Amino acid sequence: CLRMHYLIIMQVVLCLRKTVAINIVVTQISIGMVMVVLIVQAYANYEQLKGGVETLFGSSATKVLKNAEKAYTTAGQSMNDYMESTIQSAAAMISSLEGDTATAADLMDMSIIDMADNVNKMGTTMEGVQNAYLGFSRGNFTMLDNLALGYAGTKQGMQELLDKANELNAAQGNYTEYSIDSYADIVRAIHDVQTAMGITGTTYKEGVETISGSTANLKAAWDDLVAGFGKADANLDELISHVVEGASTTLQNMLPIVEKALVGISEFISKAAPIVAEELPKLIKNY
Repeated sequence: CLRMHYLIIMQVVLCLRKTVAINIVVTQISIGMVMVVLIVQAYANYEQLKGGVETLFGSSATKVLKNAEKAYTTAGQSMNDYMESTIQSAAAMISSLEGDTATAADLMDMSIIDMADNVNKMGTTMEGVQNAYLGFSRGNFTMLDNLALGYAGTKQGMQELLDKANELNAAQGNYTEYSIDSYADIVRAIHDVQTAMGITGTTYKEGVETISGSTANLKAAWDDLVAGFGKADANLDELISHVVEGASTTLQNMLPIVEKALVGISEFISKAAPIVAEELPKLIKNY
């Protein structure tokens, strides 16, 4: 009788093992399929955006692509997000520089980092700031106040910002004459004003020191890795190292908070326990 029970138990165990093994295989296949879909989508977007960058910037496209590779740490953006932001107002930038695509690449990089710095320092939204810059590239200044720099969303407000930038530069012996008709000048002026306000460099600093900043960098690095899986010439070792470094930085930023939280919870329990022990019997009795 015992032998029969033993055999039944062993059959159940074997069935459970098979079920678990099947579930693991199914889960692995499902994860693999999801990853393939994500990789195809990310690479398809990369391919299209890269083509747009090459069309707009010509021989300077390489510079834009290199800046995009660094964007996970300079702007907290993936390569694809960076290129998408660049493409939105690149034509206006190149036109304002009379076709100087190399300088346009530099100023677009500066503007994207300035946008990220503004969001991280002033508490604005990326969508609002991007829309404002896109408006500036088209001569529309109604969203200037989206940047929270203290200037009204009007043409006069933008002119005041340009005048302030010229004034700041003159005080340093750098005499500029920024024009409201030049998108390149507007981008430079915003950068100068934000630098004077201590906004410039916020994104990089927060990416190293804060949970939200390092998490954003980690997400961007992960997105780059996913797109990289679809690229034949991708440096996967480098992309993986970016993810690992991002995860390590995020963990380092989280640990002190977790430690403080655990101490706080412990103190709360130690102080609350006697009160609960004293009051609980009364509550039960009254109930």
